[in-house]
Amino acid sequence: MIKKIAVIGAGTMGHSIAECFALYGYPVNLFDTNSETLKNVKKTMDKDLSELVEGGLFSEEAIVKSLDNVTLFNDMEKTVEDRDYIIEAAPEKIDIKRDIFSKLDKYAPKNAVFGSNTSSLSLSEMLTAVSDERKKRMLVDHFYNPALLMPIIELSFFGNMPEDIFKEIQEIYKSIKKQTVKILKDVPGLVANRIQQGVAREVFSLMEQGVAEPAEIDKALKFGPAFRYATTGQLEVADLGGLDIWCTVGDNLLKVMDNSTCANPILREKVEAGKLGVKSGAGFYDYRPEEIEALKKEFNKRLIHQLKASEFYIK
Repeated sequence: MIKKIAVIGAGTMGHSIAECFALYGYPVNLFDTNSETLKNVKKTMDKDLSELVEGGLFSEEAIVKSLDNVTLFNDMEKTVEDRDYIIEAAPEKIDIKRDIFSKLDKYAPKNAVFGSNTSSLSLSEMLTAVSDERKKRMLVDHFYNPALLMPIIELSFFGNMPEDIFKEIQEIYKSIKKQTVKILKDVPGLVANRIQQGVAREVFSLMEQGVAEPAEIDKALKFGPAFRYATTGQLEVADLGGLDIWCTVGDNLLKVMDNSTCANPILREKVEAGKLGVKSGAGFYDYRPEEIEALKKEFNKRLIHQLKASEFYIK
C-alpha cells in the first residue's frame, strides 16, 4: 500500500506535485541537486498554498501542516530509501531521465513504483534504464501545470504494468482529489496536450489570417467551446448536439481549416523577436513588469474558482 511519496526535482512542476500530496497528509521527500532551489522552495510552496486559503479551499492550519509534511533532500539515495511511490519531475531530456531511473532502481525498495511526469518522451525509452521487475512498476504520470490547481493526471497503461498496481496508483490520486485519465497507447503528447495543440493550431491560424484580433479570438474560445468544455467533454457535446450535425459541419469546415504539421509562422516570428509572453513582457498581449504577479494571481484565482465548481461534475 502506498503511503510514502518522493518527488525528484523541486522546480516548477516538482514542488507543485509535492504540494498535491502533502496537502492530503502524505509524507513527501523532495529532492533537488540545486542548493539554491532547495533553500527557497518552501517559501515558494507557502506562496502557492496561501492562494488556496484565499480561495476558501483549505484552512491556514492545513497549509502549515502540509509544509511540515515535506522534507527536503540533496541526496537521492536517502530521499527514496523508504519510499513507496517515486515521481520524477526532471527536465524533458531522455538521457537525464534514464540516468535518474537507473539510480532510483538501485536506491529504492523493490516494491516502489516509479512515475515520470513526462508528456513528450516515450515510456519504453525510459524503461531501458531499469530492471525487468521494475518495468512492471513504472508508468507515466503526467500532471498539468500548475499541478496544484489542475486536477488532471494522465496515467499510462501500456502493457508493462499489472492492472492491480495500476489501480493502486489510481486510488492514490483519487485520495488527493485528482482525475485520472487512463492512456492505452504510447503516443507523443498523450491525450490532453494533443487536444490542446489541435485547438492552438486553429487559433494561431485564425490570427495569421487576420480573421479577428487576439482578444476577440480568446473571447470566442472562452465563451464558446471552452465554456462547455469546462463541464462537458467533446464526445458528450457531439452526442448532445447530434452526430449527424457534427458530421455535416465537419465535412464543410475541416477542408478549409489549418492542417499544418509544424508551429504556425506567426508563433515562430514572435519567438524569434523575443516576444515570449509574460516571461518577456510581450507576446500576443503586452505586460507591464509591475502587473505580472497580479496577473498570475488572477489566473490562479480563476483556476481555483473552476476547481471548486468542477467538484459538482466529478463522477
